[in-house]
Amino acid sequence: MVLRHPSRTATPVRLYGRRVMLRPLAANDFRSWSEVRQRNAEWLTVWEPSRPLHQPDPTVDRSAFTARCHQRDRDRTTGTAFQFGLFVDQHIAGEVNLNNVIRGAMQSGTIGYWIDQRHAGNAYVAEGVVVVLQFAFEQLMLHRLEICIVPRNTRSRRIVEKLGIRDEGVAQRYLEINGVWEDHIRYGITVEEWHERRDEFMAAWIERPHDLV
Repeated sequence: MVLRHPSRTATPVRLYGRRVMLRPLAANDFRSWSEVRQRNAEWLTVWEPSRPLHQPDPTVDRSAFTARCHQRDRDRTTGTAFQFGLFVDQHIAGEVNLNNVIRGAMQSGTIGYWIDQRHAGNAYVAEGVVVVLQFAFEQLMLHRLEICIVPRNTRSRRIVEKLGIRDEGVAQRYLEINGVWEDHIRYGITVEEWHERRDEFMAAWIERPHDLV
């Protein structure tokens, strides 16, 4: 379910699945987001790009986190990225982000995600990804979305495989991850595939029992 879908405004958007809620993070989320990120540092940073040495760390620097939120507000206003905190029972549990939105002939974007280790194994990210797919295809009217994963990151791969998103092959040395240029498997889904499978996705991940009455 999508409550609001401002593609070119700073007005917050909230998206809902069966169990998760997604919304842009704000400055007042610092304490809870920082706690999750610091507690999961070893679990997460091995799969993420390196932070430049001169750049403040938003997990410990409140002003850096606030600046991060403001930049994401600007990205949402210009329509270049739509980044969401993933909430379970009103607590931050991770993020699902739609980045690198390109219009023109491509009409595409890339999805990235992470989850608190305490919540891993519950398919919350899979649910959040489906929610973002619906938002991207039905509200932003994009044509193609991509999720790129380091081959040995089996946990992240399990999410796209659970959703049946198409494996398009390996891009060699595609992104810098934790100081190394890593190969990535590129998974893709188009709006045509979304519409072919929409009922399946909605029934499994988004529609709540009372929606079906």
